[in-house]
Amino acid sequence: MTAPAFVINARLDPERLQPIFRRTRRLHLPDVFAPEQAISLYAAVRDRTPWRRSFLLGDRGVAMAPDELAAIPEDKREALERDLTKTARNGFQYAFDSWAVSDEVEAGRRIGHPAEAFYDFLNSPAFLGWVHRLTGDTRAVYCDAQCTRYGPGDYLNGHTDEAEGKNRLFAYVMNLTPDWNADWGGLLLFIDPDGHVAEGYTPAFNALNIFEVPQPHAVSMVPPFAGGSRLAITGWIRSGRDDPPEAAGTKAA
Repeated sequence: MTAPAFVINARLDPERLQPIFRRTRRLHLPDVFAPEQAISLYAAVRDRTPWRRSFLLGDRGVAMAPDELAAIPEDKREALERDLTKTARNGFQYAFDSWAVSDEVEAGRRIGHPAEAFYDFLNSPAFLGWVHRLTGDTRAVYCDAQCTRYGPGDYLNGHTDEAEGKNRLFAYVMNLTPDWNADWGGLLLFIDPDGHVAEGYTPAFNALNIFEVPQPHAVSMVPPFAGGSRLAITGWIRSGRDDPPEAAGTKAA
């Protein structure tokens, strides 16, 4: 049986929301899809996702399968964790589980996961046209996507999402965790020029966060007492795919 097509809630009128977005450069949009569709996508991300551990090693993003991580001797794993902590203390670092949906789909490795259908929806005329009307920017032609899972101790340090050659216009977070408590962390935080938190979004279930790139932001650490994992599908809405290497330069993504 084919899953029903994703349809954005008609109450989220992009023309009505556009002036707010253009003024604030970000929006938190609740109740994006029909509840049963959001619950189905959540269950698939929770139960069927082939997670990999993601972190930054030097200037290179790493995504390790569980068996690869388990094969590292304990002393080397502990040293790696110390290095990640040291990097995070004074610079950019992240640690969470992910699955690069768009990379897998574009490499011809579909596995029948509902997140693949969501990726197709993101790249449909219906969604891209909705983005054009919401943002007032008609350059959006492509969206990438990854499933993300933040458990206790996971985080994403402050950054702007700006990356030469990636053609990023906007970032999005499709939140898929029911009954999340703000005390459990995992908040999408926007940082003002003085280093203060200007605004924060709790990862409310079936809510879409969308914001303009570049913009300083972070995801706060999930504490040990959190009652679950923060699940989402995230990515960037772009004016094109990656530029060729000679045009993109050497700046790390």
